[in-house]
Order: sequence, then C-alpha cells, then structure tokens
Amino acid sequence: MITREDDVRRLQVELGPQSYDILIGPDLLRRAGEQIAERLPGARCAILTDENVAALHLKTLTDALAAAGLSYETKLLPAGERTKSAEYLLDAVDFVLGTRMERGDAVIALGGGVIGDLSGFVAGIARRGMKFVQAPTSLLAQVDSSVGGKTGINSSHGKNLVGVFHQPALVLSDTNVLDTLSEREFRAGYAEVAKYGLIDRPDFFAWLEKNWQAVFQGGPERGEAIAISCQCKAEVVARDEHEEGERALLNLGHTFGHALEGATGYDSSRLVHGEGVAIGMALAHRFSVRLNRCAVEDAERVEAHLSAVGLPTRLSDVPGELPPADELLNYIAQDKKVRRGALTFILTEGIGRSFIAKDVSPSEVLTFLRECLTA
Repeated sequence: MITREDDVRRLQVELGPQSYDILIGPDLLRRAGEQIAERLPGARCAILTDENVAALHLKTLTDALAAAGLSYETKLLPAGERTKSAEYLLDAVDFVLGTRMERGDAVIALGGGVIGDLSGFVAGIARRGMKFVQAPTSLLAQVDSSVGGKTGINSSHGKNLVGVFHQPALVLSDTNVLDTLSEREFRAGYAEVAKYGLIDRPDFFAWLEKNWQAVFQGGPERGEAIAISCQCKAEVVARDEHEEGERALLNLGHTFGHALEGATGYDSSRLVHGEGVAIGMALAHRFSVRLNRCAVEDAERVEAHLSAVGLPTRLSDVPGELPPADELLNYIAQDKKVRRGALTFILTEGIGRSFIAKDVSPSEVLTFLRECLTA
C-alpha cells in the first residue's frame, strides 16, 4: 500500500525480516543521512557512483551523511553499461574491503541501473553480505532495477548472467534528480513504466496514454507513475523473490531487448537498456499476434504509444547493422529464463494480459526475427 507523509510517498516491499521501505519524493538525497541513520544507526558508508552522477549529486549525498554523523568513503567508476563487468566488480570489492568496513556497514549505490546492479552485487559478496542502500538517479532505476534485490554484471555470453539476489535495506528515489536526465535517458526509463501497465494493469496503461506528457514534464503525475510502478514490482517480488514463477512476468520485452543489447556490444550510443525493452515489448506483442494469442489492434496500440513517446519499436530503429537472425537467437538462448534448453518468453493475450510461454519453438522465433530484420 502506498502511503503519503507530506510530499513523500512510502511503500514497503514485504519480505519478512528482509522487508524494506521505498521512499519516493523531492529532495530525498538531502534527507538521506537521517533516513539511513534511522535504519542503520552508526553505519559507515561506502558510496559507489559514476563520474557523471558524482558531478551532479555526490556532494548533496555526502553533506547529508555528514550532517547525520555518518562517515563515508567514495569510489568513482566510469559511466556506462560496460562498467557492469568482472573487472569493475573486483575493483569495487577491493575498494570496500580496503575501507575495513564490516557486515553491518552499508554500500550505497548512487546512480542509475548500472551502478545499482554492480553495487548490489558488491554488497552481496563483500564479507559475504553487507547492508545495501539504493539511491537511484535515473527513472529506469527508480521504477525497476532498484526494487527487488536483483544484482549482477554482464558476461560475454549475455546480460546480467552473473549475480546474486541481495535485498536493499532502503530505497531513496529522489524525484528532483530526474530533472538532470537527458530526454533520451528519461524516455528509456519510461519504457519500464509502460511495462507495468502491459503486464497486468490495463487501466494504468490507459492512464499513461492520457498522462504521459505530464509525467515527462515533472508534475504530480510523475511521482504517481513512479509510485504505481514500484508498487507493481513490490507486490510481485513479495510473492516470488527469487524469480521461480510469476516474477518472470517483469521481464516482458527483456528477452528480445537483452539480445539486442548483447548484439550491439552494450554500446549506449546505439542502444540503451530501456530502448531495448521498448523494442522488445513491441516485438513480444507482434510475436504474440503471430501465434494467434493477441489481437493485432492491441499490438498496434502498444507500438503507437511507445512511438508517440519517442521510443524505438522496430529492429530497423537500432542504428548500425544488426547480426543475422540466427546470431540474435543465440543471444536469446542465453537468457536466464531458459530451462533445460527450452526457450521461455513473456508473451501476451492483450494489453495487461501477459503470460509466461514455455517451450517456445526456436524455429518460430528464428522465422519471426528474419521477417523483422527485413521489415
């Protein structure tokens, strides 16, 4: 349930002794020290961030920690998807161990999804598990990657294939920091917002169709969209923490999207995660039409909304040349939802009616990809 305290929305991820709060509202970075000290009194803090975010927001966070009497050390990492690698993981772990922090101390992720995923993995393995605080600075991270405890890095075999589940102690989503995002970054995050409506909340998707411009402009609709998105994810995570069942629905669009990210070498100049998800959601709906599970009108409606927002929806929207269909299929075969070699996709019977499709025929997917590459 979402509650409000002045201008801050609060909801809890219900995981028994691992339950934690998500706070959503303006100026939360300035209040980070008091919020962390309340939950982790006396904790020392290891801040992991990237060079771009540090220039904008690091001083706000460190001033807040100092005001609350919390000591801290800071590690700056390069910006970009390629930081989610074994090289930077070990570098960050060495940094945390070098500070001599203990299990009860906290790793703070200040940044977008890359920093959040990497930092959570660091917190999960350093000293066999430290406390973890998420301070997401991108829309994508605020509505998706900061919630649920998935952490990890990429491999040459695919995206997010190495990692652990490690829940944070607190998520602080400062809506003001989103004003520093580029339009492209904000659009990419919005793809994950739209995803929640397409999974099982058709009313939310309809609301977004009417209100997306206000979400982009930063009105009260922005906080509402973030809170509803987090609530959607929190409810699923509470029922399926380790993705053994319905949590896989949260990967709508991601099977195709992750394959495209791998195929473009995680080159953000060509494709960022949210753009891959947008194309993946459009492809999932079109593939569902091909399998006679979804009406053409619903697939067209999804594509129309994503296009209106400015997101890509087709393979031809990816700059540069993509590999052939059989190579894209190889990336899909590395997806974490594959079970004993059988392909699993999140498909749909219409807007807000997604389902887990197991034993999807590789030949059907290959034919579909070939058609999409020539469309």
